[in-house]
Amino acid sequence: MSPAATSTMAPKTRRLLITVCAMTATIMQALDTTIANVALPYMQGSLSASLDQINWVLTSYIVAAAIMTAPVGWLADRFGRKAVFIACVAGFTIASLLCALAQNIEEMVLFRLLQGMAGAALVPLSQSVLLDAYSLEERGSAMAMWGVGVMLGPIMGPTIGAWLTDNYSWHWVFLINLPIGIATVVGMTLFMTETKRLEHLRFDWFGFLALAVGIGSLQLLLDRGEQVSWFGSTEIWVEAIVSVTGFYYFFAHSLTTDEPFVRFEMFKDRNFISGVVFMVVIGVVLFGTMALVTPFMQNLLGYPIQTAGFLLGSRGVGTLLTMMAAPRLMKMIEPRYLILCGLLITAATLYEMSGWSLDITQTRIVVTSIAQGVGLGLLFVPITAVAFLTLPGHMRNGATSITTLVRNIGSSIGISMMIAQLTSTTTIMHARLTEGITPFNGVLQMQDIASNLNLGTDSGKAVLDGMITQQAALIAYLNDFKLLMFLTLAVMPLVMLIGTAKKAPGAAKLDEPIHAMD
Repeated sequence: MSPAATSTMAPKTRRLLITVCAMTATIMQALDTTIANVALPYMQGSLSASLDQINWVLTSYIVAAAIMTAPVGWLADRFGRKAVFIACVAGFTIASLLCALAQNIEEMVLFRLLQGMAGAALVPLSQSVLLDAYSLEERGSAMAMWGVGVMLGPIMGPTIGAWLTDNYSWHWVFLINLPIGIATVVGMTLFMTETKRLEHLRFDWFGFLALAVGIGSLQLLLDRGEQVSWFGSTEIWVEAIVSVTGFYYFFAHSLTTDEPFVRFEMFKDRNFISGVVFMVVIGVVLFGTMALVTPFMQNLLGYPIQTAGFLLGSRGVGTLLTMMAAPRLMKMIEPRYLILCGLLITAATLYEMSGWSLDITQTRIVVTSIAQGVGLGLLFVPITAVAFLTLPGHMRNGATSITTLVRNIGSSIGISMMIAQLTSTTTIMHARLTEGITPFNGVLQMQDIASNLNLGTDSGKAVLDGMITQQAALIAYLNDFKLLMFLTLAVMPLVMLIGTAKKAPGAAKLDEPIHAMD
């Protein structure tokens, strides 16, 4: 299609095509946050890597994406959003191909670093594109479409990854990005137009490096903590000290320089601050629950990965349905009340999950998952719309990168917190349950149990230990679900921080779309 043809295209058609490109970029990046997880055992053998080495396939991507998310806003303002977006999609696609062709663990970690660096910009820039392409009245629908990719990608990633790995090979976990990436680059080249480049901007290297050190060390701490016994390890102490030091110098420098790396004036906006706070909550609850439900179904209930993935995917069904309805609901109900309703539904489903047992049926899991998806959908769309409701248009590039960054940090905190609590509680409960295993325990002396469980043999002791471990793990999972429920309930009063969604007089210029595609 020639440039002349695209210039005469109907505005709505052109906007639709830009929306599709933004969505494919979002889905591609969101999928890659979890799609490679299930393929790790296969990669380990193929790349001749140890268990500790293969985990760096995930860690390298997470750390690189976290560090490079922060400068996305500056890059888009300085070099133009279209140029940066296309370069990042192309880089992500090329890095995906390199990951599929990796011959050893060193190459894989390097290529995953490159993939994380390029993929960091995809979600915030796609959100920024949609915010500018739609008017204030249509922004709820735009954020609903964008949210589908952000929320469903991590949920469906393990299922798609398991299917590709089982039916083809782990290489296809990365190769699947090639056709999507190529189509997205072509679409962006044809249909997007460039935003104004602010060539006077200068990059705050000290601020960026300090923030990169703080975020990178924090992500390493959260990702590696469980593997090295948290603060019982020298590595974690070093990472904690380096992270605190990095954040200290970042804030000290940013608050005293004329051109800081992050524009702190965006945090003066009440609605944006509220959005940032609840984005952290979404990251903790969404990814914290995902980190628990999948191993719960696999390790305790004995479901294969694809069955567990499909059951977990039912949560995506509830999220999808709610996101489609949320824009209409926002026209009738204040977003803060929808957010409160979403928190209540999410808390109710977590309470239900805290009562699960080893006899839980698939039907009950699906119903609970769909209801939880409804709750998360009622949270995500209103929060995203409210966060940018009163924020000036020239701050959107930086603001979208900040919201993406805090959501990612929230997800890392949620996963680490839940897994650490799960491991600790399992150990404690195993010790407590074992205290009751004595020769004087009347239950163990009952004829039916004694005939099937001979504690005088090694096999009998192994069977009993397996049963105790299973029960200890069950208690730990249920306690984690309850902890997430209390966290969700605890943030409910923060809904009052959100201002009214009614448009204030004189705010029209502030909220008008930039029309980046005109």
